[in-house]
Amino acid sequence: MRGEVILSIAGVSKSYGGLMAVSNLSFQVRAGAIKAVIGPNGAGKSTLFNLITGLEAQLCGGIVFNGCHMKGLKPNRRAALGLARTFQTPQIFESMSVLENVLVGRHLRGKAGLFAALLYTGRSRREDLAMRDHCYQVLEKVGLAHKAHEDAGDLACGQLKLLEMARALALDPKILLLDEFAAGLTRQETEHMMTIVRGIRDEGVTVLLVEHDMHLVMNLSDEIVVLNFGEKIGEGTPEEIQKDERVIEVYLGTEV
Repeated sequence: MRGEVILSIAGVSKSYGGLMAVSNLSFQVRAGAIKAVIGPNGAGKSTLFNLITGLEAQLCGGIVFNGCHMKGLKPNRRAALGLARTFQTPQIFESMSVLENVLVGRHLRGKAGLFAALLYTGRSRREDLAMRDHCYQVLEKVGLAHKAHEDAGDLACGQLKLLEMARALALDPKILLLDEFAAGLTRQETEHMMTIVRGIRDEGVTVLLVEHDMHLVMNLSDEIVVLNFGEKIGEGTPEEIQKDERVIEVYLGTEV
């Protein structure tokens, strides 16, 4: 339900050789919101995403997604529950087509089973066609449908980021984690990304994003969490964050 807490981070910590990358971090994300995590390089933002998605194990604390405790759950189980993400550098299969890349993100929703898939039974064929139709619709949503049958390795930087977003959306996620999705994009491409993210939110998908582009953050987010050396130093609306003296001193500077 919109407005209810869908993701809770409670006292989460992670260290590497005694260096705390994330330290006693707590915040919540409400369903239907766009929440940003910002901070200087090395603040722990990507580590936080790795902890949420299960790529790394937290030292202590708890992560609860949609009422389920994440501790001990592998990344694929978390994805099956509706938690999807993108990466700073798009992780795509260059030798596969654009559509095939998106189908990879859809496979967790398949129900036909290995035996039916190997024999390509009627049920398997119907499921395959339904998956392809769904993935094509997702590509239309991000503006890549015309590239569906081209090699993913031939796409430009901005298109690769759109492809990875499409693959994440093919999972039908409840929450989408976007890790610096506007990095390296032109202003026009960034504005296009912002429009897509707003559309995703309007369709009921909660968004948690890490981003350095302050124009994007301040104009897209409902709430912002600010990290510094793994610790939370601020949280609030964009308007509140822009007035937070500690955040200004550590990260924003005198101009946003």
